[in-house]
Amino acid sequence: MSTAMNFSSKTFTPRPPDKGAFPLDHFGECSAFKERFMECLRRSGYESAACRQRAMAYLECRMDRQLMANEPLEKLGFKDLINEKSEEKREK
Repeated sequence: MSTAMNFSSKTFTPRPPDKGAFPLDHFGECSAFKERFMECLRRSGYESAACRQRAMAYLECRMDRQLMANEPLEKLGFKDLINEKSEEKREK
């Protein structure tokens, strides 16, 4: 009776993250942005949609300081926020 399952037939092959490495902020260059984002999450009951503006600012900080690869913010899901910013500038 050989009803034992053979788990060795499937092997796990690790793959790197889609966006590459995400270095730690050892010098705390963006910690103020991170803290504002985390405070917003706590206040909103961890509803991330309410804190998208702060998330965008945190990612911009990381990109400005080469802590992550530069990506267009539209590609990171902030296209609507960028459009709002440009409309506000035109109104002023």
